[in-house]
Amino acid sequence: MQSITIDRSKRLKEEPQFGHNRWHPDIPPIVEVDPGEEVVLETRDASDSQIQPGMTEADLAGLDAKVGHPLTGPVYVKGAEPGDLLEIEYVEITAQPRGWTRNRPGAGFLADVFTDPYLVHWDISDGWATSAQLPGVRIPDGSFMGTAGLAPSHEQVAAWVAREADWVNRGGTAAPPDPEDAVPAGGQIANEGLRTLPPRENCGNIDAKQLTTGSRLFIPVAVPGGLYSAGDGHFAQGDGEVCITAIEMGATCTVRFAIHKGQAARHNITMPRYAHPDYFLPPEWAAPRNFTATVGYPIHPDGTQEGVDSLTLAARNALLNMIALLQERGWSAQQAYIICSVAVDLRVSNIVDLPNVAVSAFLPEGIFNG
Repeated sequence: MQSITIDRSKRLKEEPQFGHNRWHPDIPPIVEVDPGEEVVLETRDASDSQIQPGMTEADLAGLDAKVGHPLTGPVYVKGAEPGDLLEIEYVEITAQPRGWTRNRPGAGFLADVFTDPYLVHWDISDGWATSAQLPGVRIPDGSFMGTAGLAPSHEQVAAWVAREADWVNRGGTAAPPDPEDAVPAGGQIANEGLRTLPPRENCGNIDAKQLTTGSRLFIPVAVPGGLYSAGDGHFAQGDGEVCITAIEMGATCTVRFAIHKGQAARHNITMPRYAHPDYFLPPEWAAPRNFTATVGYPIHPDGTQEGVDSLTLAARNALLNMIALLQERGWSAQQAYIICSVAVDLRVSNIVDLPNVAVSAFLPEGIFNG
């Protein structure tokens, strides 16, 4: 078994030989492995170890803003070639003993509602996360890697930059290449490398909470060796990650690779897939066994009706209704928003009974047994 060991007391820029925070095909691999061989990757949290216990909201303003997400890797998988489908099996994912969740003004699903910063620290032990700032809340271990993927080709880098720039020109939001805080620093990679904020065809920051230990992630290979990297560990997350962070943590993941020769090219597979042969969490949490749900429809506060194209509005309303429910129970709005981001699942309940498509927000009641 090979391993990539890091010093989490240091920032990625202090150990650039072990990782990167941009996607680019010219980032050299750290290790080479055979299919079937396990490799252990130690990773930093999404803030690049900037958020430490004892910090408050006042400390957040001075953080480097463009370091997310620090990734450990790349790993070169011998025999992987463009057109193949690379299977990444998560053999084990182990959490570090501390985590955090923050609301960042200007970000998150309800950025217009929650305009002040908020920071929660978590203690992680014995399979649970608890916080003095959320007394009585206990979140079960659902550790997964929020960001993991393969290197894009030069052609993909150019195409993805162009399509995201077009979206910005049409009034959308994207994170274009930016050399500030880039690792590797300077040169073509820093200037051209893709920011890791959005997921893309190479997977990346997909934040899929079902990618727990035992899961398999399948990604089309674009460059020789695939060049797999991972980071941004999450101890737990609600489907949606609504305040823009989960329970963020450093993690250690053990992965194993298999190559499905030519399968991506043969079947025109261009997007990631993932699977799990068992429950991704204990079934009482995956279901969950005891829950309360709020519902949202695509109706504006003034009563204006929207339709099937407004699932986002329905999800927003379901989330606002859940926050209101939690406030009825005595939580502040900021506490409720954090609880939703780490534990509440947004799910499409109905997309056909127009005009009111329905999104539900599921709250697992078991988290309040702490």
